[in-house]
Amino acid sequence: MNCRHCGLLLDHVFLDLGVAPPSNAYLKEADLQKTETRLPLKLFVCDHCWLVQTEDFARPTELFDSDYAYFSSTSQTWLEHASRYSEKMRDRFKLGSNSHVIEVASNDGYLLKNFLAKGIPCLGIEPTDSTATAAEALGIPVIREFFSHELAMQLAGENKKADLIAGNNVYAHVPDINDFTKGLKAVLKTDGVITLEFPHLLKLIEGNQFDTVYHEHFSYLSLHTVCKIFEQAGLKVWDVEHLPTHGGSLRVFGCHAESSKEIAKEVEKSLLEEKNCGLQQLSTYQMFQGRAEKVKADLLFYLTEQKKAGKVVAAYGAAAKGNTLLNFSGIKNGLIAFVCDAAPSKQGKYLPGSHIPIFPPNKLREKKPDIVLILPWNIADEVISQNEYVYDWGGKFVTAIPEIRVIRN
Repeated sequence: MNCRHCGLLLDHVFLDLGVAPPSNAYLKEADLQKTETRLPLKLFVCDHCWLVQTEDFARPTELFDSDYAYFSSTSQTWLEHASRYSEKMRDRFKLGSNSHVIEVASNDGYLLKNFLAKGIPCLGIEPTDSTATAAEALGIPVIREFFSHELAMQLAGENKKADLIAGNNVYAHVPDINDFTKGLKAVLKTDGVITLEFPHLLKLIEGNQFDTVYHEHFSYLSLHTVCKIFEQAGLKVWDVEHLPTHGGSLRVFGCHAESSKEIAKEVEKSLLEEKNCGLQQLSTYQMFQGRAEKVKADLLFYLTEQKKAGKVVAAYGAAAKGNTLLNFSGIKNGLIAFVCDAAPSKQGKYLPGSHIPIFPPNKLREKKPDIVLILPWNIADEVISQNEYVYDWGGKFVTAIPEIRVIRN
């Protein structure tokens, strides 16, 4: 396999999580008797441009289908994040009724509804029918396609270039990252700005966040690599912000390479931090597998001990990262009785691989489990605040990443 950016042959494995079903391929009861599609889940690192990428097996059309179950609006934390972003971008770039905002992978309209409410014209690009329908119900115009250079050229020809292009947690989901980036340039106005948010590879390594690896994430990105990809497409990264979302993310600001925008000091500072932390050294990547294996062993031991003691364990959050953790660890519904999730699109279904049933959050109050394993550890505070009553019967909340941690009342 070759690097999806620079094209060089890949020789170095960063992480091997075995085989697993796609992490958002939730099952209906009738599916439980069928054979699940399982694909290798392995990461390689390019020792030239330092792009980390999954092995080539999954097709985007299979991962992001009409029944796609991830709706961004389910998380209140994420809705607040989107609201703050829209306010900040409007003020910083003086966006108004004569501006045009495009969001790539606009999901259910969680972000663009804020611009719409401010009278700023916008356009969503979203290939999954389930979420696009939800966005259109809010009055947001949506193009139901995967974003590409070809689509961008079409939009540019229709005089639909953008003053602001937003891409939140889509850049890592793109199989052809070079074509996608060329598309960003093609549909960007001369003085326009691109903002992309994505989990920071540095934080993944530092925080042992191997559960953020799944088939939908084709790439795992550092600022160093993104700068190289932008440069090849005729763009430049001129500013960067560090965000707490998803365990630690970057928000990069891009513009045309020929733009007069000066590169902020934070870009140079962040690039130096990555280099000093070893993101351009093979040894950094070669040591990671053992850390993932330890989490697997510790979690299996912990859950087995709870079962021996007669404790009932439930999980909260039918998140893709949780499915990676459970399937890598080989955990089934014998160790975890059920999982609760606030998304109606997931309730009544089963987790892929583990076949753990998914219920609404009120199942916790009904069954009163002794342990609640929070799978989306990045929003643990939100989960606990919404379900504090678990403490009333002596229940405990637990997270497994970067290590087993019992969260006391």
